[in-house]
Formats: sequence, structure tokens, C-alpha cells
Amino acid sequence: MLPIIVLLMVGMRGAGILFIRSQKRTDSGFSKHSLKGIVIVGNMKVGKSALFSRLCGSKVKRIPIANHTASIRAGRIIGTGMEAFDAPGVCSVFPNNEDEKISRDILFGNMTEGKIHGIIFVADAKNLKRSIALALQYAEYGLPMLFVINMIDEAGQRGIKIQPDRLAGIFGINVCEAVAREGIGVKKIISSLSNMKTAKNLMEYPVRINEYVAVVEKLLGPGDIFSKAAALFLFTGDGGIEGYIEDKFGKGMLDQLKELANEYRTDDAQTCSTHLSNMYYRKAEQIVSKVQETEPPSRNPFVMTFGDWCTRPSSGIPIAIAILVAMYLFVGSFGATFLVDMLNGTVFKGFLIPWTIKCLEPVPSDFFKDLMVDPDFGILPTGVFLALGLVLPVLFCFYIAFGLLEDSGYLPRMSILLDRLLQKVGLNGKGLVPLVMGFSCVSMALLTTRMLDTEKEKNIATFLLIMNMPCAPLLAVMLIILGNMPVSAFLTVFGLLFLQAFAAGFLANKIISGERTMLLMEIPAMRMPKLEQILKRAAFKTYFFMKEAVPYFVMASFLVFLFERIGGLVLLERIGKPVISDFMGLPEKSVQVFIKTMIRRESGATEIQLLSNIYDNLQLVVNLLVMTILMPCMNSTIILFKERGAKVAVTIIGIVMMYAIILGSIVYHFCRFFNITFS
Repeated sequence: MLPIIVLLMVGMRGAGILFIRSQKRTDSGFSKHSLKGIVIVGNMKVGKSALFSRLCGSKVKRIPIANHTASIRAGRIIGTGMEAFDAPGVCSVFPNNEDEKISRDILFGNMTEGKIHGIIFVADAKNLKRSIALALQYAEYGLPMLFVINMIDEAGQRGIKIQPDRLAGIFGINVCEAVAREGIGVKKIISSLSNMKTAKNLMEYPVRINEYVAVVEKLLGPGDIFSKAAALFLFTGDGGIEGYIEDKFGKGMLDQLKELANEYRTDDAQTCSTHLSNMYYRKAEQIVSKVQETEPPSRNPFVMTFGDWCTRPSSGIPIAIAILVAMYLFVGSFGATFLVDMLNGTVFKGFLIPWTIKCLEPVPSDFFKDLMVDPDFGILPTGVFLALGLVLPVLFCFYIAFGLLEDSGYLPRMSILLDRLLQKVGLNGKGLVPLVMGFSCVSMALLTTRMLDTEKEKNIATFLLIMNMPCAPLLAVMLIILGNMPVSAFLTVFGLLFLQAFAAGFLANKIISGERTMLLMEIPAMRMPKLEQILKRAAFKTYFFMKEAVPYFVMASFLVFLFERIGGLVLLERIGKPVISDFMGLPEKSVQVFIKTMIRRESGATEIQLLSNIYDNLQLVVNLLVMTILMPCMNSTIILFKERGAKVAVTIIGIVMMYAIILGSIVYHFCRFFNITFS
């Protein structure tokens, strides 16, 4: 069975990789005549790249930059005739480093195959003053601009509330809120691109600067180059702009403008740049005071004291254990048992499935009826109803529990508490964030590894995510299945996952070359979380996840249904019997669980729930372990190749696949030998 699984995985993943490559070849001909150029700009670490990926999907290419060693990503924005360029994060538009020079060159059209038509400015909701100061600088280009306030969820956790309508009124442009890494707000951003506006002239410069800018604008006139921006660049001594002016207007014009800049300056160019930056920050401070409210840190002495307890090993470890137990009771017992029984058992199995079968009775085609309502492979029972009845309620509970930990300020404190432990596996406390995010969505967690500082840390975190982390939908089904078994089954599955995570991380730390960085991160004040906001965010995240996931459930059910009808499952069961049945001790029908897992992890998880009556408890434990470790879903696989490169991705997947099958065999035969049945 192993060769068959490997071939299927390689084939499906290869198809995904070939698809990306073919898209790159197809889109490498992006034309300056047919597409409008949109540049995504902002400070560093504000989520620009996450937004770019959401806007463009897999249709991306790399553009080398003349006179620079770096390159930028470009891609067609989904559903539009626009091409987006992912500019580097900067602190200022006045270049002091390579990234700032690249950002300037992109906007002046040096490598974008044509004129830029607009700017998407991405702001950090947690640091709005810094972002607005930079937005004021980009506004001087005179380009239509869309203002995106990203990471609004993280701002809410810090008690920050922003009024986007007020901000839109001040700038005179559209303002959107987003959580780019989860796709929230992206559709509104795309729809707003057709109505981008030029920002109001908000800056009040000294008289001499206004006079100088007016003279430069009169001399250059309207054209492809942005006269006001060019004037400010020359005023601050940016030599990079000189080449553009000389190419377009001649050396005589350049010399005249440089003389003007020297005449109007009262200080050296660097001092002028500093004065301008201070002006932008003072104006940003005025704007922030009108559009942002910050809830003061809790003055409750118990809350403040509790925050201190959470970072001390003697008190923090018992608190962490108690919180994990509470999460299990809420997500596992309440969500995975009570809510699932009520929704799946009463609504879907008790009403919707029988009603659907009755509605389809007049349909003459047995094939179509089976395709829709076959209890083993039908699209509705196994693709739609199981997703909504099993995954949705537990996922919603998980997001509520996770939101409570985030909003209270506990997660950063857990990072401090576990920093010393994570050092053993080559990470620091910051590495806890992507690892915990992996329990929500491995694909999203792989993207958050960007917050880690070194390639070694990123590779180790990626390896642990692929090898150990059951995403929230898979975890939901695991909790449902294990909830009907003795506690020993739960301890075996999650105990092995925990032990192998520590062992794998320890070995990876020894084998992978590189250094680990010290922990430096912002620690928000402890506060009482606001349940209303948490419920809203949990509902939003659950909705967006299910909106993306349900089509995969349907596709997986449809493909497996067709594969079964042509005899494919029977053939694979026969061929795979030596590995599936003899080596790992699983029922032959486990092959369909693994096939669905290749497409979407939670789809395979719901399939094992559907087939649970043919498993004994030991086989369920083994299957849950194997499917958790064996392979990432297609989304995670594509992100893995994109983030870590083909060499690292193939190495991780190969190691994890072999280990999963060997571990499954060892656990099964060990338990059989010692008569451990979990019954």
C-alpha cells in the first residue's frame, strides 16, 4: 500500500506544483497595456505578503529589479484586470536602505512594465500611528490609494478600537478592515479597488518647502513622474531619483532642480529628511487621537497579579495545565459531544438526511441518487452534512477558547513560560505562536513561521507542524472519536504526539545547522476578555473556514464516489492489504480514509467517523495517529513548497511519511502483543 499512497501523493502534489508552474508560465506575459499596476506597501511585519497571497492566489511570478540584488512578487488580482506588486516593508519613503530604494523604484515604474495606477496601503491596527505616518508619505505620490487596516483581531486583543469611517473621512479615501492571514475582509478589498481615490492633501509644510515644491511641479509639469514626490526626494538628497529626472527631462533640468533644492534648504539633506519624518509623525499622532480609542489596562489587582503568576514556573505550569484541561472540557466535551450530538444526530441524521432521501425518490437515475445520498460515499452525507454537523460546532468552540486566551493576554505569557522548554527544540518562546496556531489551521500556521528570525527556527517549526499538529477540524473529529473511548486512548494518542514532537524537535535542533535567537516580543497587559467580541470573531473565522473547506469536502466525496464505482477502492484495498492490514493492522477500507486525507485532512477525519463501525478501538487509535502524521493537506503542501522550497519540503514529507507508517505498525503490534484494546 505504501507505494500506492506515495504515488498518489506525489501525483496529486506534483499536479499542484505543475499547476503553479504552468500559471507562472501563463502569467509571465502580464502586459503593461492590459493590466493596471497596483503596489502593496506598508511598514514591515504588517501582513502585506499575506494580503498579496490572498489577492493573487497561486498566479504569481518573480520580477528581478534592475540595479538591485533582490526581486519582488507580482500577480494578477483574482477577478480583476489588475496586477499587484508586493513591495518590501519600509519605515519611510525617503530611502535609507535597500528595501526603501526598491519600494521607491517600484512606484516610479522602473521594473513594473508600465505606469502604476494605485496603492494598497496596509496598516498594522496595533501600531496605527506608525502606519499613518507612512501613509501620509505615500499620499504625496498623488496616486489613488486604498487604506487597509490589517490585524484588527490582534488590536482587539489589546483593547484597541479603531473607527475606520472617521479615518476614511480624514484621508478622503476608502478604508477596509481585514485579517489577511485568514482571508477576512479580502473580498471587500478587491471590490473597493475599482473605486480608489486620491488622498486629501493633509500635510502642512513650512513655507520654503511649499514654494520649492510649487516651482518643481511647474517645471516638470504633468507626466509619468510624480512631481511632488520627486521634489521631496530631491529636497532630502535622494540620489536615486536623479536618474529618472535625467532620463525624462535631460541633464539640464536635473542640474536646475538640484540647484533649487540647495537654495531652498536651510539644513543639510539628512537633517531635512529627519525634520520631514517628525512632521509626519506629529500629524499621525493628531489623526490617531481622532480615530482610535484604547481601553486602559486593567487596574484590577488580582488580574495584574494573575498575569505575574502566569510567567513563573512554580505557578505558571499548574495554571497552564488547568487551562488546557478547561479547553479540553469546553472544546472536547461540550463542543465535540453535546453540540455534535445535538446538531449532527438530531438535525442531520434525524431530519435532513431522511428528508433528502424522500425528496430524491422520484429521480429515475439510481446513479445520481447514490451520488447525492449514498451513506458511505454520497456527497450530502459525507461531504456536506458531516462537515457542518461534526467540524463546525467544535471549530466554533475552539475559536472561542483560543480567543479567550488571546484577548486576555495569556498566550504571550505562556510563550515566556515555555521559552526554556522550546530552547531544547531549537526555538524560543515566540515559536509557541505558530505551534499553537497549528491546532487551528496548519496552512495558516506555516505562514506564521515567517515571524521567526532564522531559517533554522523556521525549518524546525515547519517540521513540527507537519509532523505533529492536528488542525482544528481534524482535532474536532479526533475528540469525538476518542470521547467514546477510555481515557487511556486519549492519553496514548496525544501523549505519543507530544513525546514525538519533543524528540523530533530535539533531534532537528542537533542536525539542522544555524543559531537560535533570543526571545524578544511585546507583552500586552492582562485584561478581562470581552465575550461579545470573542463570539463575533469566532463566528467570522468559523464562517470563512467552512466557506473554504466545504467545497473540498464535496470534491473529496465526489472523487471517492467515482473511484469506488469504477472499482478503484477494491483494487487499492487488495493491493494495499500487505501494508494496511498486515503491517499496520487496519481494515482494508482505510485506503479511502487516506485518499480523502490527501485532499483535505478533516475530510479524511470525517470519513473515519463514518466508517468507525468497521474498526475496533485499537485500530481507531492507530488510524488517528497515522492520518495525523502521514501527510499535510493539499493547501499545506503547496504552502510548504512555497515557503520552504522544494528541497526542504520533499525532505520533510518523505521523513514524515515513512515515520508515520512505521509508528502505526509499532503501536498496533505492541498493543496486540500486550493485549491493550482500549475497550
